[in-house]
Amino acid sequence: MALDENDPAREGPVPTQKVIAQRVGVHVDTVVKTSKAYAERGGEVPATISRRKRLTPPVEPKVTGEVEARLTALACSAPPPGHTRWSLRLLEKQVALMDDIPDLDHSTIGKVLKRGRFVLI
Repeated sequence: MALDENDPAREGPVPTQKVIAQRVGVHVDTVVKTSKAYAERGGEVPATISRRKRLTPPVEPKVTGEVEARLTALACSAPPPGHTRWSLRLLEKQVALMDDIPDLDHSTIGKVLKRGRFVLI
C-alpha cells in the first residue's frame, strides 16, 4: 500500500522498495514480490496476502477410503492361527503380505483404526 502512487492521502514522493523493506523489517525481494502480486491481482489486498488452496495434495495419501475399509475388515476378521487377537504389528505383517493394500507402518494402521473408532481388544 505504501508503494501506491495514486493514493490521495499521500504526502510527498513515493518511497522506494528498499526504504519500505527497511521500515517493515523484511527483505527487498519480499516487497518486490508482494507489490507485483498486488498489481497482478487488481489491487485486492485479501487476494494478495492470502495463500491459495492447493488443488491436489503435495503427496497422494496412501490410505484411501478403500484401504481403510480393507484394513478395518482385516482387523475385524479372525486372527491367524497361533494368535488370540490382532496386534498392530501383526496387522502390519499381514498388510505387507497383501497385494491390494500398500505397505503401512504399524503406527499408521493404529491411526487409521483409531480414526474409525476401532479398538483392538
